Amino acid sequence: MTHTTHEFDRYADIVAALADPALVPELPAAGGGRERAGVAWLRATVARFSSGEEHRRRRALVEAELARLEPAALRRAAAAGPEGPAGSEEEVRVRVVRTLAEALGMPEPAAVAEAVTAVAGAYFGGADPAADEAVEWLVARLAPQPAGEAELEAAANRIGLLVQACAATAALVEAAAGSDVPQARLLREAPPVAAIRRVAARATRVAGREIAEGDAVLLDLATANRVHPVPLAFGAPPRVCPGRAHALALADGLRRRPRTAFARLHDQEAPLLLPNAWDHASAAALAARGFRAVGTTSLGVAAAAGLPDGAAATAGETLALARRLGGGSFLFTVDIEGGFSDDPEEVAGLARALYDAGAAGINLEDGRTDGTLAPVELHAAKIAAVRAAVPALFVNARTDTHWLGRRTDETAARLAVYEQAGADGVFVPGLSDPDGIAALTATLTVPLNILYAPAGPTLAELAALGVRRVSLGSLLYRAALAAAVAAASAVRDGLPVAPAALSYADVQALAGPGVTAPAAAPPAPGAPARTSRRP
Repeated sequence: MTHTTHEFDRYADIVAALADPALVPELPAAGGGRERAGVAWLRATVARFSSGEEHRRRRALVEAELARLEPAALRRAAAAGPEGPAGSEEEVRVRVVRTLAEALGMPEPAAVAEAVTAVAGAYFGGADPAADEAVEWLVARLAPQPAGEAELEAAANRIGLLVQACAATAALVEAAAGSDVPQARLLREAPPVAAIRRVAARATRVAGREIAEGDAVLLDLATANRVHPVPLAFGAPPRVCPGRAHALALADGLRRRPRTAFARLHDQEAPLLLPNAWDHASAAALAARGFRAVGTTSLGVAAAAGLPDGAAATAGETLALARRLGGGSFLFTVDIEGGFSDDPEEVAGLARALYDAGAAGINLEDGRTDGTLAPVELHAAKIAAVRAAVPALFVNARTDTHWLGRRTDETAARLAVYEQAGADGVFVPGLSDPDGIAALTATLTVPLNILYAPAGPTLAELAALGVRRVSLGSLLYRAALAAAVAAASAVRDGLPVAPAALSYADVQALAGPGVTAPAAAPPAPGAPARTSRRP
């Protein structure tokens, strides 16, 4: 019987096809070879080429393996490999598999890496006696002997995990070719898997087109990515690659791009909890209590100066505060609203001044003073300008879709454009729905920042959703104002006053030795930058 091949290259059609349970992975042609402990057996036993209950069971085996690995640890391990360029594609594959095998506690990781790269050449089709022998060797070492069907299936899926990781990661590193292109842009412009084939297990319909049982479906991801900012590089729900975060971490580690101390705070097991200060004393007090970094709150800075927040009215006050904070020994990041300008070069100039003052990062939002959202292209241009001017400054790109309750359906697309422009992290204040948060972390390549809400998810719940940074925003400033008013009211009304948490001497000590008043104005163009104590 003759079957038809249907090709799709529209983003929405591909997403629909990937979600259609009637379209299942196509098992590559065996091309001969062994039936047992060979490549053909491996393909028939892994999650990658299965569907239905078999796929769910085998995917669970892979997810259990991946749950043992922290992506940040893989990034560090990959970066700690041999010095020099990543090398040829085959060398990259070997390094990827060896790193994974060591992290998973496999025996003989170097030999495992060599065997897996031999299997990878025949994994997606064809026959190769050497690959069959490599599969047999791997099974003998990764499955207990004697092995039953369950143990063999588990071993097969461990091998499949290694094969697919080395292929995807090597493709990403090769696409980067020593450049500093953001990883998100690489995924969109050079996805590690450019096309996916499916076969219809039963008759179905995609984009109004009738698909008969047995028909093939070719999904052109590369073409779809050109017209939609959120790349389909690792599939789409419900078949998102479970090793996505691990492959991205390995690729990033192999690229050995410099990471600042502040950027590394986003790689810990727990999210970075970022309290927001409004003056030197509040920042110093938070740092003294062990917070690893401090942000500023634009509301607090503006209100303390008698100015409205979000009105682009506090550029001077923001820079002055950064210069005060720069005299401390703690890491800090600065909220600069929308950059106080719609000229990307002016925003980049401010970012340079803040970096010279000692700032480790900035928060740059797309909400405007009139309550609307800035054009995506304009905000992306600001991000790109800052990245070009100050590569070491951590740019946290904020979208106010949920904060303003405007065009929330654009959130994922806006974040994708911002990370492709070079943002180091993205921020969605106002988003607290767990499903919405999980949907974003499944597509992002940079850390997601969420604003803490007392009625929203806890820190532990946010961590489980993949959030890497949690900000307190203006919460502390508002709490401090409320506490001050409550204390004054208690004295007036003859009520007990809560004991002061800090003594007069404690607050005096926050200034620290050698702290001086900041300059009244920015240095003249061409003047040397002041020395900061930023790590």
